[in-house]
Amino acid sequence: MTVLPVNQPGHSEHPEAWKWYDYFTFNVDHKVIGIQYLVMAFVFYLVGGAMAVAIRTELRTADPDFVDPAVYNALLTNHGTIMIFLWVIPAAIGGFGNYFLPLMVGARDMAFPKLNALAFWLNPMAIVLLLISFVWGGAQAGWTSYPPLSEITAPMAQSFWILALIAVGSSSIMGALNFMVTLYKLKVPSMKWSQVPLFCWAIISASIIALVATPPLTIGLLMLFFDINFGTSFFKPEAGGNVILYQHLFWFYSHPAVYLMVLPVFGIISEVIPIHARKPIFGYKAIAYSSLAICLVGLFVWVHHMFTSGTPAWMRMFFTISTLIVAVPTGVKIFSWVATLWNGKIRYTSAMLFAIGLVSMFVFGGITGVTLAAVPFDLHVHDSYYIVGHFHYVLFGGSVFGIYSGIYHWFPKMTGKMLDERLGKIHFVMTFFGTHLTFLPMHNLGLSGMPRRIAMYDPQFTNLNQLCTMGAYLLAISIIPFYYNVINSWIRGEKAGDNPWRALSLEWTTASPPIIENWESLPVVTYGPYEYGHNILDQIEAEAAAQEAEAKMAE
Repeated sequence: MTVLPVNQPGHSEHPEAWKWYDYFTFNVDHKVIGIQYLVMAFVFYLVGGAMAVAIRTELRTADPDFVDPAVYNALLTNHGTIMIFLWVIPAAIGGFGNYFLPLMVGARDMAFPKLNALAFWLNPMAIVLLLISFVWGGAQAGWTSYPPLSEITAPMAQSFWILALIAVGSSSIMGALNFMVTLYKLKVPSMKWSQVPLFCWAIISASIIALVATPPLTIGLLMLFFDINFGTSFFKPEAGGNVILYQHLFWFYSHPAVYLMVLPVFGIISEVIPIHARKPIFGYKAIAYSSLAICLVGLFVWVHHMFTSGTPAWMRMFFTISTLIVAVPTGVKIFSWVATLWNGKIRYTSAMLFAIGLVSMFVFGGITGVTLAAVPFDLHVHDSYYIVGHFHYVLFGGSVFGIYSGIYHWFPKMTGKMLDERLGKIHFVMTFFGTHLTFLPMHNLGLSGMPRRIAMYDPQFTNLNQLCTMGAYLLAISIIPFYYNVINSWIRGEKAGDNPWRALSLEWTTASPPIIENWESLPVVTYGPYEYGHNILDQIEAEAAAQEAEAKMAE
C-alpha cells in the first residue's frame, strides 16, 4: 500500500478530533452520523424488544390477562414499526453504511454531507411523531395498517404514525441517493470496480430498492392520511375506493424492504467470513451480481403476500414463479460463503460465530419462504403463526445476527478498543438458542391453525406459546452481556491497534478510530480486499521494516 495526495472535497474547517457533544449535533462527518444511527438504533432495539417481551408475556396464557387488548394492538403495531424502521434499517444501512462505505472506497466523506446529516435528523423527528401518537393510544392497525381497519381505529394516532413513516421514508431516499453518488464519484481512481468491497455492492443494491420502492409506499400512506383526515375515499369501498390498491402500494415496498434490510447484512457477512477464515472470498463476482439480481427480482414478488386477496390465477402463477426465482441468487450467496469457509483457517471469534449463525438461520427462513411461494400452501397458512415464525427467522436471524456480527467485527475500528470475546461468545450462545426457542414452535402453531395478531387464543395452543415466551425471555436476557460488553469495552477495553484482524480492505489502513477526513493522504489500491493466503500483509510489513532500517542506517 502506498499513499499520495489525491484531490477530494473534505470539511473546510474542523477540530483535530470530535468531542462527545459533537455526536448530539448536526454534524456532517459520515463517521459521526454512522455512530448516531447505530446508537439510536440500539436504543430503539431495547424499546421494540421490551414491546416484544410484553406481547409474549400476554401470550403465555390463552386469556388476555396482562394488558388491555387495545394496548396489546398498539404494542403489536409499534413493535413491528420500530424493529423495521428504527432498528434494522438505521443500523444496517444508516449506521454501517455511513461509517464504512466512504472508508472502504477511499473517500473523505459522503458526496453530500449536509444531506446526509439531514437524513439522520429526520429519524428523531419520526420518533417524536410516534411518541405523539401515544397521546391517542398509539396506532393499533398492525404495521401493515390495511384500510378500512386503519381508517376507523384510533384515527389521530394512525395519522401521526403515517407522518412518522413518511419521515423515515424520506430519510431512506436521501441516504440511498447519497450512497450511490459517493461510490460512483468519490471512489479512489486506483480502485478497480472488481476491487470494490462486497459490502459496498450490497449497500448500492439496497439503495436501488429504496429509491424505486419507497415512493409508492409514501403515496399510499399519503392517500390513507387524506382518507382519514380530509374526507377523500381512495380506500373506502362504500364511496368507490379500492382497499386492494393500498395492499399493492404497501407490499410493492414492504416485500423488497426485506431485501433492503438483509442485503446490507449480507454485505457485512461477505466481509467477516473471508477475514476470519483467512481465505479469499469464493465467487466475488457471483456474490456482487447476486446482490443486484436480488434487488431486481425482489421488486417483482410483492403479490405473493396477497394470494388471499382475490388475485387472478395468472397473477398467482407469475408471482409464484418470481418468488421461487429470487431463491436462486440467495442460494448463490449461501454457497459462496460455505465454500469460503471450506478448508479455511477459521478463527471462531464472536463476529464469525454470529456470521455462521446467520447463515444457518437464513437457510431455514429461506426454505420456509419457498413453501410460502406455493399458492395452495400459502392459502392454508396465511395470517397464521407460521408466517410469524418464517418472518422472524428471516429478519431476526437474517438481520440481527448480521448486525451483531458487524459490531463485533468493526467495533475496534470505530472505537479503538477490543470487545471482550468471552462475553461475546456467551451473548452468541444465548441469542442462538433463544432465537430457536422463540420462533421454531411458531411454525407448528401456524400449521395447527393459530392465527396471528391476537391476544386471546384456543387453550390447546398454550404449551407451545409458553415455550415461545421462555425463548423471548432468554433473548431479552441475552442482550445484558452485550450491552455491558460494549459500554465497558468502550470505556476501559484493551486497545485494538489499527488492524487487529489483519484485514486487507481500506478501512483497516487508517487509525482506529479514524481521524477526521479519514487519511492524511488518500490511499492507492495495489491489491484486492480479499487476497488472503498470499501473505500480502507479511510482505508489506517486511518492506516497511526494511525501509525503516535503511532510513536509520542512512541517519
